[in-house]
Amino acid sequence: MAMNGKITTWFKEKGFGFIKDENGENRYFHVIKVANPELIKKDAAVTFEPTTNNKGLSAYAVKVLPESKYIFIAGERIKLTSIKSYLVYSEEVPADTRIDKENAVLSVGALMGNIRPKSATAPDEMRSLKKLAITTFQGSTFIFTADEIDIDATVKMLKV
Repeated sequence: MAMNGKITTWFKEKGFGFIKDENGENRYFHVIKVANPELIKKDAAVTFEPTTNNKGLSAYAVKVLPESKYIFIAGERIKLTSIKSYLVYSEEVPADTRIDKENAVLSVGALMGNIRPKSATAPDEMRSLKKLAITTFQGSTFIFTADEIDIDATVKMLKV
């Protein structure tokens, strides 16, 4: 049964270290038991198979988890490892569809008043709005617009 833990000590020149497991116990591990040794460092999160050897508790089949597990976009927390795909696209939207989130009024009458074109905008004027759609392995799709986030900067974070 795999466990989670954190590397508390790492002696690179000796090739071994210690992991604090879910129960707060220290477990010995050796570099040859690590799937991705290039990621080993102090405080890195790991998963492993717990075992015991003649010296006590130890760990094998250790996997170091890549850093930056979550990305925060416009208030949504998305796990990077759960992102299946993402797509940047542009959509033509009426130029006056910027919703004033601060002063959103919920009464229908006021809402109808808000939908009518503002004098500054031609009734059928369109603008191209850049959007980012992120799909997760769990089947959720998040859509963010350039009005909410910096799409190019966000895509750079996704490409890590």
